[in-house]
Amino acid sequence: MLSNKSILITGGTGSFGKAFVKTILDRYPDIKRLVVFSRDELKQFEMAQAFSGEKYKGLRYFIGDIRDESRLRRALEGIDIVIHAAALKQVPAAEYNPFECIKTNVLGAQNLIEACLDNNVQRVVALSTDKAAAPINLYGATKLCSDKLFVAANNIKGNRDVSFSVVRYGNVMGSRGSVIPFFQEKRSTGVLPITDSAMTRFNISLQEGVDMVLWSIENAWGGEILVPKIPSYRILDVAQAIAPECAHPVVGIRPGEKIHEEMITSSDSPNTVDIGNYYAILPSGGNYSIEEYCKKMNGKLVAPGFSYDSGSNDHFLTVDELRKLIETHVA
Repeated sequence: MLSNKSILITGGTGSFGKAFVKTILDRYPDIKRLVVFSRDELKQFEMAQAFSGEKYKGLRYFIGDIRDESRLRRALEGIDIVIHAAALKQVPAAEYNPFECIKTNVLGAQNLIEACLDNNVQRVVALSTDKAAAPINLYGATKLCSDKLFVAANNIKGNRDVSFSVVRYGNVMGSRGSVIPFFQEKRSTGVLPITDSAMTRFNISLQEGVDMVLWSIENAWGGEILVPKIPSYRILDVAQAIAPECAHPVVGIRPGEKIHEEMITSSDSPNTVDIGNYYAILPSGGNYSIEEYCKKMNGKLVAPGFSYDSGSNDHFLTVDELRKLIETHVA
């Protein structure tokens, strides 16, 4: 699938980027080139120290910002596949600096689309977030805009052999800024603050996220938003798994935060197809019909009014399961 291909990942020094790079170079040693495109030279330097040796000879680092379209065009010369993971993601920072978030997450997305179209890129997979479904904060709104841009890019590709798809998933276990590292840090204080005792989240590991992106590179038609079927957890169960001896005072949810993560809203149900391990939200008025997609992917339309959120999920992780996953996936 990826033999002799050149791949570029934006935001490649983040948690996902490092896991993606390691997986690609472990599984596809005959890859031609793997380019890490990001704006932080220190993170690139540190990553280069960790990924050194003959095994990583195809790895390249490219300083740049997705806000800079000319730099993107240069970086994409000779690239076959693009993974878009760059974004401003911190909800409070986005609320305080809204247009900075818009410039990266929306204008940067369009810059990337234009540069991909002009450089004969063949496959583009953009990472989304649960916060893009019925967004209540600016970060989620910008990611919804980004999703729409990548979906609509398939309408303007002309006769180019390129497809644009989106992968949307929720909370990544152990990622920077997520609840598990926060609780681990707070454990020594004897207090784990809980935002709301009813709060739930979806759970996916970094590796599962990487595997989903690789699946989408090979199987996505273009224009769909892919959503994984993954378990949920209750925030109180996470606290119990990490530090049962600690107090758990309820401090209230933060501005722009939801009690439950949403990934598919009921409004999406008329265009949502169950394809086994994933759901696919298909574009309205796309270049193919829902019937064609279902036949090819062995899928079926979800029931009218179907929605997918972490609170009503039919699979919840137990405290013991959480404890084992934390030991396995979180340093």
